[in-house]
Amino acid sequence: MDRVRFSLLRGVCQTPAYVAVERGYLREEGLDARIQIEPTAWLIPGQLDSGQSQFAVLPWTRVAAGPKDEARMVVCAGSGVEEAAVVVRQGVDEDAVRSVVVPREGGMKDLTAMALIRSLGWDEVEVLRQPSGDGAIIAFFAGGADAASMVEPYATLMEELGVGRVIRRTGDIWPGAPGCSLATTAALAEGEPDLVQAVVRAYARGVDFVRSEPAETARIAHRYIGVAPAFIEAALRKNAPDLNAVRNEAAMKQVLLLMQDLGYLDHAPEDFVDLRFLDALAAPGSRGIGGPR
Repeated sequence: MDRVRFSLLRGVCQTPAYVAVERGYLREEGLDARIQIEPTAWLIPGQLDSGQSQFAVLPWTRVAAGPKDEARMVVCAGSGVEEAAVVVRQGVDEDAVRSVVVPREGGMKDLTAMALIRSLGWDEVEVLRQPSGDGAIIAFFAGGADAASMVEPYATLMEELGVGRVIRRTGDIWPGAPGCSLATTAALAEGEPDLVQAVVRAYARGVDFVRSEPAETARIAHRYIGVAPAFIEAALRKNAPDLNAVRNEAAMKQVLLLMQDLGYLDHAPEDFVDLRFLDALAAPGSRGIGGPR
C-alpha cells in the first residue's frame, strides 16, 4: 500500500479527513494513511515542502500566499465553507466592543475578522494578536478580549457554554467562501495524479458521510478535536463541509483583494486551485467517489 501522511488541524472543516481514515475510505483506495495534528496552520506549508506530509487541510489563503517555485501548493478539493465567526462576550453589546483577539495573519479567521471590523465600524477597537487559533480562543475564554474570531466547533461551544454569542460569520461578507481546503504540492499533483485522485475520491466520501451522519462524525472527530461530541454535532448542523466550496471564484477574488489591501500579497496569485480531480468525480464513465483505484 502507498503510505501517505496528512497534516491536519482541529475543527469541523477537518472532519472529512478524520472520517476518510477512520472509516477506511483511504485504505480502500490502496493507501496507508496517517494523520498528524499540527498545532497551527502556518506550520503546515513547511511540512508539505519538506515531504513530511503529502496532503493537508489548511486555509486556502495560505496556499495562495505560499511559495511559487517547485515547492508551491495547490488546492484540490473544498472542505470548510463560511467557516470563521466573530464571537462577542456574553453581556457585551456590539458597539461596546473595545478589543478583539485574532490569530496570526493570513488565515480565514484573521481575514474574516479584518473584514468584519471594517463593516462593523470598529475603527477604535484594539486588535490583539495570538500565534494560533488556540491562543485566540484561550484569550477570549479567559477574559482577555471582548470579542474573538474562531472557527467551528469553538464558536458553537462558546454559545452552548454561555460564554459568548456569534454576531457575524464569513458568509455575511463573502457568501459561500471556502475555508480550510484539501491541498497538496503541485509536484505531487503533476507527478502522481492517480495518487491525488485516489485521495480526493476518498475525501469526497468523507464529505458525504459528514453531511449525512453528523452524530457519528462527531463521535469520530472528538478524539482529534478534543471537544465533546455534542458540541461538534451541533456545530456540524450549522456549518457542514462543502467539497465544491473552492469553485466559488467570486468570493475567493474578494478575499484575495483584501489580502492585497492588507499587504499580505503583492498581487493576486493564479493557478493555485487544481479542479481536475473534483471534475473527474463527476465525469462520464468515472467510478464516482467510491471503489479502489
